[in-house]
Amino acid sequence: MRIKELTNAEFIEFSEHFPVSSPYQTSEYAMTMTKQQYDSFYLGMYDDKNTLVAASLIMVELLGKFQYAYAPRGFLLDYTNSEYVKQFTKLVKKYLKKKNIIAIKISPLIIKSTYTKKEGIISDPKFDDIFKLLKKLKYYHLGYNNYFEAIKPRFEAVIDLNRNTSVMFSKIQKKYRTKIRTSDKTGIRIYRGDETNLQLLYKQIEKKYSRDLNYLKALYNYYKNRNMIDLYFALLDTKKYLIHMQFEYQKQSIVCTKLTDEIFKNQGKASQSLITRKSLEDNRLIYYKKQLIQATNLLKQYPNGIVVASAIIVKHQRQAYLFLDGYDTNYKSLNAKHLLIWKLMEKYALEGYEKFNLGGISNPTLKNNKYKGLNDFKLGFGSKAIEYIGDLELITNSILYMLYRNSSPIRKIKRKKEKS
Repeated sequence: MRIKELTNAEFIEFSEHFPVSSPYQTSEYAMTMTKQQYDSFYLGMYDDKNTLVAASLIMVELLGKFQYAYAPRGFLLDYTNSEYVKQFTKLVKKYLKKKNIIAIKISPLIIKSTYTKKEGIISDPKFDDIFKLLKKLKYYHLGYNNYFEAIKPRFEAVIDLNRNTSVMFSKIQKKYRTKIRTSDKTGIRIYRGDETNLQLLYKQIEKKYSRDLNYLKALYNYYKNRNMIDLYFALLDTKKYLIHMQFEYQKQSIVCTKLTDEIFKNQGKASQSLITRKSLEDNRLIYYKKQLIQATNLLKQYPNGIVVASAIIVKHQRQAYLFLDGYDTNYKSLNAKHLLIWKLMEKYALEGYEKFNLGGISNPTLKNNKYKGLNDFKLGFGSKAIEYIGDLELITNSILYMLYRNSSPIRKIKRKKEKS
């Protein structure tokens, strides 16, 4: 076995045909992150027949005077092949040590378990053997975190797509199906965007993600070269929204009028349940009146519509990944994000994609989960929760690593001074 740096073309050829990989293990992601002050290169391992059998994107960050490496979503390596794992680990350690890189952190796509509400937790039978092997090879496991402490989420919500979209829709939670239908009636329409619309997306995600607009531009420009990225918006058609609210208000007015007539006809004899119902329907009418006023004002202010939700999708192999998404909190009640997700599910299913990855969630089995709303939303579309192994650290230069660890208090003091 031997290891060498790969060219961009060599890495793309290998990664495109490797059975288990993610958009974070692509040359496009490497180029994107160079705009975020990371250096990167690719390593590949060849067997005795000179066949490339394992590879990895290696991103390097400068931490003070020390170089620290990352392999996003781990190595492109068959972790069930113990000999490959041993040899690749040995060769990577040796190679990175020569470059004075102190350690490498990986967050591999090694599945620990799969969870659904119906079936509960199903453990992966291969996991224990892989975990024991990695521990034996001196990978330090950084723990089974329940939230978002790792480089990449330890839990992801993944939908199995089905070209029979009726079946797929039926697996969505009932209340979400209602929200999707209502959002469609309200006047939400889904449109495809391009790089000229990135500012709209950024406005909706700038408080949610730490990345800046330059990151979005780099991401879009690099992934578009191989048609790997889509940008979609949910736009409120203000004219249709006004028409819808006029209809709902008129319909509710008729209901209230009929109830008023019924109470007058039975004056003194009207049941308490009838009076209670009248009160509830009157409150609903007040709500629709407020919405009607809002719809009238919105049409005046935004005759061409308003972007109320957005999403960037990265396509890799036969999976679509919800890479970044946002929505305007002022219009949360319109449920535009629900409709947007469903329309994307439908689109990619019909195009032959096998899975739709909605991205990170927290541990779905936790009680009193502070991210319950996020989990409920993503799992409500019929997703299953995939639990991965989490972050692992491999020390590649023990002397420099100890110097790095011992300088930790100094670095913390320096950072505090920089912030103050």
